[in-house]
Amino acid sequence: MIGSYVALGDSFTEGVGDPGPDGAFVGWADRFAVLLADLRPEGDFRYANLAVRGKLLDQIVADQVPRAVELAPDLVSFCAGGNDIIRPGTDPDEVAERFERALQRLTAAAGTVMVTTGFDTRGVPVLKHLRGKIATYNGHVRAIADRYGCPVLDLWSLRSVQDRRAWDADRLHLSPEGHTRVALRAGQVMGLDVPADPEQVWPPLPPRGAFDVRRDNVQWAREFLVPWIGRRLRGQSSGDHVTAKGALSPDDIRMRIAPVA
Repeated sequence: MIGSYVALGDSFTEGVGDPGPDGAFVGWADRFAVLLADLRPEGDFRYANLAVRGKLLDQIVADQVPRAVELAPDLVSFCAGGNDIIRPGTDPDEVAERFERALQRLTAAAGTVMVTTGFDTRGVPVLKHLRGKIATYNGHVRAIADRYGCPVLDLWSLRSVQDRRAWDADRLHLSPEGHTRVALRAGQVMGLDVPADPEQVWPPLPPRGAFDVRRDNVQWAREFLVPWIGRRLRGQSSGDHVTAKGALSPDDIRMRIAPVA
């Protein structure tokens, strides 16, 4: 019976790729918060989403962790380090050391801290060459979670998100259905009776010819890959000038999304 929840992280936890009717992002953490709130009396649940797209681990630690410590919630979800890992030259061992120091602060303040692993990127064109590096970091995250008794939202093993329909057009962020499946898996990790199976088989897709695949790849590179590389070269972040969503009402979230099931 979790009465308060704070979500920390980057674009994944902010909900990029899952826009509500007003264009603002929802995402797996907001959807998961609704699952938690459904177990409480009406009005007896507090939730805040502090995640901001593009943030590195040290930025999350500096800006978000102190606020989470101050709120001292029953549950914190902590997804951080992914943007560090995909940067050239970063060492997953060193990133994991900083991750553990932050987790130590959180576990001292929150009732439970749920950590997440990275996705298996074998099907992501711009990230598939980093698969081994991500797997190394995931191993560290699992080991750290064991040391501190933290539940693990293991995204690497979530097979349903290997389907391209689980991803937004930019191929870097989840689609609304992808976010929904992660929310359901988070519910399972926390022992909830979730309304649907996150590994539910997708309906079959019509076959795609080589021309269609090539056309889609060219369009994706023009619309998403080139601007992404440009921001990296200019030292810009997608989270520059973005403010965290902060405290959210589960009733407001319900009004902005379709039922999780």
